[in-house]
Amino acid sequence: MAIRKSNKLPQTAVLKQILRRCSSLGRSGGEQEGLPVDVPKGHFPVYVGENRSRFIVPISYLSHPEFQSLLRRAEEEFGFDHDMGLTIPCEEVVFRSLTSMLR
Repeated sequence: MAIRKSNKLPQTAVLKQILRRCSSLGRSGGEQEGLPVDVPKGHFPVYVGENRSRFIVPISYLSHPEFQSLLRRAEEEFGFDHDMGLTIPCEEVVFRSLTSMLR
């Protein structure tokens, strides 16, 4: 029986891709190369819901299985190669509820 390799990236590789796509990972010292100054070190912005409400979330959320599930859904729906920012495909109320449990 042959072992088949999956075409999916390992979870760590997916998380690294997400972090690379979040261009505003806590850089400070003024706006550089279009990076927002309102994102503290150790956090990244995500856009949620129909209105694309912006949330600043800690990088520690990346280790939670529930948040990882949302990231997989985002990858399936939007992929990583777009200029819209990291968009989470769920309702804002659901996202708020989930993040309140992760704190």
